[in-house]
Amino acid sequence: MRRRLLVAMSWTVVVAVIFLGLPLAFFASQSATGVAEEEIQRRADSLASILDSYQSVRLPVTQSVVDGYLSRSDRQLPVFIEVNLEGGQVITAGEPIIGRAVTLEASHLTATAVTFQASWWLLRVRALPAVGIVLLLCAVAAGAGLTLAARLARRLSAPLVLLSATAEQLGAGQLRSEPPKVGIEEIDLVAEELARSGNRLAKRLAKERQFAADASHQLRTPLTALSMRLEEIEYLSTEPEVQEEARVALEQIERLSNTIDELLGRNRSRRPSKSRRLLRLSEVFQQQQEEWQPVFARAGRTMVTTVDESLAVTASPGTLTQVIATLLENSVVHGAGLTTLRGREVQGGVAIEVTDEGPGVSAELAPRIFERSFSTGGSTGLGLSLARDLMASEGGRLELSQRRPPVFTVFLSASR
Repeated sequence: MRRRLLVAMSWTVVVAVIFLGLPLAFFASQSATGVAEEEIQRRADSLASILDSYQSVRLPVTQSVVDGYLSRSDRQLPVFIEVNLEGGQVITAGEPIIGRAVTLEASHLTATAVTFQASWWLLRVRALPAVGIVLLLCAVAAGAGLTLAARLARRLSAPLVLLSATAEQLGAGQLRSEPPKVGIEEIDLVAEELARSGNRLAKRLAKERQFAADASHQLRTPLTALSMRLEEIEYLSTEPEVQEEARVALEQIERLSNTIDELLGRNRSRRPSKSRRLLRLSEVFQQQQEEWQPVFARAGRTMVTTVDESLAVTASPGTLTQVIATLLENSVVHGAGLTTLRGREVQGGVAIEVTDEGPGVSAELAPRIFERSFSTGGSTGLGLSLARDLMASEGGRLELSQRRPPVFTVFLSASR
């Protein structure tokens, strides 16, 4: 920004100096030349007047009289004088001019004619000091203009750099940063609007965080009561099927509580979860099989898992299981036939795939399937969007790698 401002202002100064300085230099040259010609003309008129006086009283005109009007000092230009007297007598003085010459004539009442010649080039040389003074003044003006342009560029660019830093801080979450006033009305208006936007965002985020904290508190109370009730059922029941269902439900409640804690922790700190650890995919898949197989069975469908026992990833248990559970739930609601949960090694990591034999995703819906609040089945539309955000927070990614049949793929770094 500063460089562009400086270049633009510098070009403005240079163009202004050129369009003003060159005409001034030309006029200075013409003026100096005119002054020199006037001086020669005065000498010619003076000699003509003297010669007229001589002839009016019948005095002879000698060579010395004419020689006396040659250059008397270095400040006077050398000239060649030619005098045509009455009666045809011609008297000359000085060196004849070689090359281009300026001729000035003076004549009075008698028949005497006086001609002075001076070198045209010497006249222009004598004008050079005046031209030099004008060019020097132009250079001084250009230097002063460029200096002023540099100062103005610094004055204009520094507040803009400060505004850029403020906007960057605003994007990084430092919503209370207020840049100082710089005295430029337009920039101050932008700074004030940035400050107001930061304050509005800070208030909105504070409300959202308070709502999330309140919702978390309200969720934990019934979850705790439900967990205690299930533990009581598991303890008192003598039927293995009931005990197993109670155990699976308790695991779901514990995972849900952990997921709530992780989501709130990310919302507060905006940093990766500290609960990340090495997870064996076979253990994760087994837990998901135990939890979701009854759900698929009640829907008249089957779920299978395929994974290498040696595959492992570094992730948060709550986050990874929540993402897989979201994809399996999506398959239950929108899919059909056999659902497969597969883990395989890919270049640079591990891919976890969830696929079924359903109709898949249409070309129109595929680009929007991960958009927040977008749904085709009457749900909230937060599941896939939240799952993708959770994966991004773990350094992975969630993609729809195939539309038909549908294949959702989670990519994570592998650990051995």
